[in-house]
Amino acid sequence: MPYVNIKITKTGATPAQNAELIKGATELLQRVLNKNPATTVVIIEEVEADNWGLGGESITARNASQTRSSDA
Repeated sequence: MPYVNIKITKTGATPAQNAELIKGATELLQRVLNKNPATTVVIIEEVEADNWGLGGESITARNASQTRSSDA
C-alpha cells in the first residue's frame, strides 16, 4: 500500500487544488509503479510558513523580503 505525504505551506491551497494533488499522485503511482489506486494513501499536510525554513530563514521572512524587494 503506497503512502504519499505531501507537505506544503499554508498558502491557501483550495480544496480543488488539494483534490488535484491527491488524484495526480495516485495516478502517477499507478502509471509508473503499477500500484492499485484503491490502496494508495495520499495525505496533504499544511505547515505554517513560520515553521518551514529554507536557507536559514522561515518562509514567512523570505516571502516578506521578496515582497519588499519587488515593491522597490
